[in-house]
Amino acid sequence: MFEFVWPLAFLLLPLPFLLRYLLPAKQGNQSAALKVPALHSLSYSQKRSAKPSVAISILAYLIWVLIVSASARPQWLGDAVAIPNEGRDLMIAVDLSGSMKQADMRINAREVNRLTMIKYVLEDFIERRVGDRLGLILFADTAYLQAPLTYDRETVRTLLNETVIGLVGERTAIGDAIGLAVKRFSEKEESNRVLVLLTDGQNTAGNITPEQALSLAKANKVTVYTIGVGADEQVVSSLFGSRVINPSQDLDERMLSNIARETGGQYFRARDTQELVSIYQLLDSLEPVEGSSQKMRPQTALFYYPLGAAISIVLTAIFASVLKRKVLSLKNTQKPTGQKPSPNDKKRGDYA
Repeated sequence: MFEFVWPLAFLLLPLPFLLRYLLPAKQGNQSAALKVPALHSLSYSQKRSAKPSVAISILAYLIWVLIVSASARPQWLGDAVAIPNEGRDLMIAVDLSGSMKQADMRINAREVNRLTMIKYVLEDFIERRVGDRLGLILFADTAYLQAPLTYDRETVRTLLNETVIGLVGERTAIGDAIGLAVKRFSEKEESNRVLVLLTDGQNTAGNITPEQALSLAKANKVTVYTIGVGADEQVVSSLFGSRVINPSQDLDERMLSNIARETGGQYFRARDTQELVSIYQLLDSLEPVEGSSQKMRPQTALFYYPLGAAISIVLTAIFASVLKRKVLSLKNTQKPTGQKPSPNDKKRGDYA
């Protein structure tokens, strides 16, 4: 649907005609001081002066119409989008420590590291959270906010896909991640506050301990769902043959379980891609998307189209005027061919 926000601006369209009628006319003797080199050039300019004046007036008024149209703020209203009555805030905290490089996950029979698997599964989870405000926290040596709470799921998904391991260090600051999420939740009242924290280790860095972060989460009524990522067994090859190791031996499941239980959430164990998919499906049922009764229409501003057209016409007219002056100046400097020499020229030639 197309509309103008300020349609009353079109009342300014007849303003140039009113000004021309009300303002005093230009005196005709103003051009008497102009020096004309020859009478034939004067008659030639008088013959051609009438038509350009009409064209210039039409062009000037067209520019005025475009400027008024831009001032009326044309815009395009998109299809109605449902928004929730009661906001649901869901923050996702992703571990970027060095241990996330461990390639003990598989996607379509292809071995990948833990972060790649999280990105792959989170993409579909984010897409399904229609109506929720999503945010993204990345943590390692410290935690920082990558995406504030927003309804723009596409931006959150893009920012997640652009993350790299080791971006903020090699250690794991779980307490800082929870504390930062609580701080962002506290800026908005009356919302369902949910934190989904994914990690593959234990708290080894940060300014806030997990116990302090747990107290903050409970005081601010933040529900924390923790997910421990990493396989229990992995076959590795060495000089002495193949052996089975536990790549998740540093995972602090007791601490993660305690945080989830004390805040009313749950702890999940993601040993492979399918388990993580099942966890996100369970989260959808535990934290369903809010129903919505309000609708909004996205607005796309279009004022820059008429404004750009007006600027283009002005620049084109200026360029054409400058080019025309240069062409006329070049013609005047050239001596006409076939002109008979004057008596003075002959005398100068004789002396030469």
